[in-house]
Amino acid sequence: MKVTLPKDFVVRSRRIKWVFTDVDGTLTDGQVSYSPDGEVLKAFSLRDGTGFFLLRACGIKVGIVTGEDSPIVKQRADKLKVDKLFLGIQNKLETFCKWATEEDLSMDEIAYIGDDLNDFKLMRSCGLSFAVADASDPVKEVADVVLLRKGGEGAFREMANLIVEARGTSQNEIAEKFL
Repeated sequence: MKVTLPKDFVVRSRRIKWVFTDVDGTLTDGQVSYSPDGEVLKAFSLRDGTGFFLLRACGIKVGIVTGEDSPIVKQRADKLKVDKLFLGIQNKLETFCKWATEEDLSMDEIAYIGDDLNDFKLMRSCGLSFAVADASDPVKEVADVVLLRKGGEGAFREMANLIVEARGTSQNEIAEKFL
């Protein structure tokens, strides 16, 4: 099975300067383990981590935005060397519009991957939007691309591969140059 891409996917991919992702349900499978002391565990795909590397190797900056204010997410962001981290964000679209203006970016230069209703408005406003395979139906309906992989199971890497290839770079070239 192959993912369906919009006709102008290559053109739009080449405009992208930043890729942002949601966390719970996108970089994770949406499950969180709690102890009496609070959140203790989230599981992340190492393959998704390679997606961050691939995007950076193509000159694309990467970031994370989440409604949670989680030390686990902060640790993962540090490990991935993200360029921008937004924690505890309730209105993602408002935050991004303000940030993009400050950075002299248009929303067309931002790609976003999400899974649920808190991602809906931002996904409608970005240059490219992606939904994980197990995203909510309203999010799938507004996404430019619905991925084949589920959240926490390599969906971010799948998205990164699509953008990298649309920009005319192969993963083999990146491996030869950077690894």
